[in-house]
Amino acid sequence: MPGKAAKVVITERQQEILQRWVRSRSCPRGLAQRAEIILLAFDRLQNGPIANHLGCERHAVGIWRRRWAAAFDTLVRIECLEGLSTLERAIEDVLSDNPRSGCPGTFAPDQIARIIAVACEPPEDSGRPVTHWTPTALAEEVVARRIVPSISVRHVGRLLKVPNSSPIGVGIG
Repeated sequence: MPGKAAKVVITERQQEILQRWVRSRSCPRGLAQRAEIILLAFDRLQNGPIANHLGCERHAVGIWRRRWAAAFDTLVRIECLEGLSTLERAIEDVLSDNPRSGCPGTFAPDQIARIIAVACEPPEDSGRPVTHWTPTALAEEVVARRIVPSISVRHVGRLLKVPNSSPIGVGIG
């Protein structure tokens, strides 16, 4: 038999924020669903009915209830001492996924920044007989400059595919 569900308490301001997210069409779906979990839990619904209503697992409802209950005192403190935008960010942090484990990044942020900086330079400045960088040429250049010891063409392509990292007007493939 499952244990007792964590009690969910929310303030009026927190309730307003959560309700706005649930109604919003631009709020990410996961965040809106978690906001609705908290609102329904505050209305004293049990995990099973909440899960059925939202089409999620009962276990997941319990996770978000416990996370909210654990963070409530901190959220109240933020609400009393900080502005509304800080409270919204704090609530979003509580209702966001924790970072997943995995392999650490291959390159340091400064190396990535230097690779992108090279991509912003005209290839002619590096003695390359092309007008636009290709991932292959860029990979060769950053290794030649000793920015990184080695990098695959695919990795260069992925780095430049990240939003706002590829310079406008510079072709990468």
